[in-house]
Amino acid sequence: MPPLTPLLGARPAAPDRSGGTARDDSGAFDDALDDSELRTARAALAQGRRQAARSLLLHTGDDWDRRDHRLTALAREPYAAAWASDWLQAEPGSADAAALYALAQVQRALRGKEAPDLARAACADAAALAPADPTPWLGLLLLARTLGPEREVLGAFAELRRRHPEHHHAHHLLLARLAERPAGGRAAEDHEVYDLAERAAAEAPADSPLAVLPVVAFAERYRVLAATGLAAADPVASGHWSGPRARRILRAGFDWWLEWEHDEHPRRHIDLNHLAFALYCAGRPAEAAPLFQRIGRHTTPAPWCYAHRDPRAAFRAARTHALGH
Repeated sequence: MPPLTPLLGARPAAPDRSGGTARDDSGAFDDALDDSELRTARAALAQGRRQAARSLLLHTGDDWDRRDHRLTALAREPYAAAWASDWLQAEPGSADAAALYALAQVQRALRGKEAPDLARAACADAAALAPADPTPWLGLLLLARTLGPEREVLGAFAELRRRHPEHHHAHHLLLARLAERPAGGRAAEDHEVYDLAERAAAEAPADSPLAVLPVVAFAERYRVLAATGLAAADPVASGHWSGPRARRILRAGFDWWLEWEHDEHPRRHIDLNHLAFALYCAGRPAEAAPLFQRIGRHTTPAPWCYAHRDPRAAFRAARTHALGH
């Protein structure tokens, strides 16, 4: 089993210069979260007009977490691969078109509608067009997290981290996969995924949303334990967040949010949902209440869906309890 230490060892080299979902008004989850520019470009793309998406990605530039967020949301659209293919034919050297095509092929592969090797090839082509861009490697990580061996997960993560050390989405995917490792005889609160999450949080800058990773790790480990019958299907009754390590990381996560919350991070609602979920499950509704207020209608399926629960119903029940406390 590959060690975790090298993943967070020496500071990554600088890249060669030659990153979840919300409810819309219909009650459906929306990958765009609160990104109105993304929603506009996506609607135009659905009508066969790619100029808005082209402009959106051009102006996103090397804001890697935002680029990941926007490309991933666009790639999940049913006809994204066809749109991106047409775009590539019109602009064969477009790194944006290649990245969208690669992530769209990844989504098709994850739905069983495309061969994984074809999606991997598309990611390789996109990476060749933009060597500094971590996004094609995100496509490979998404594939590996679900379909590949762990060595592919670790390899893709290392490439992502070399290009963007604080890549938000990549760290969440890594924790989700490593939470599935057997405990190996360790005590409940000593699983190695917690060690990795705390180390990543400690090594990130003080204002980095990676500070919430230890909270995410606890949610991912609960998902695994509940799925295997080792934790109660009711997360509140499971006791998973009652131990000393859980209490410590929850306090640290909440304190970080109070001091460093950044309204501009494109995936912040994913962190807010994880914090609210953990505080509610730990029996701390008064602390969860302001988080629910900040979330508003931007509910994400994870972690509310864990243990096969209806995420909308679980979120609404928790919010009602916290705000009415």
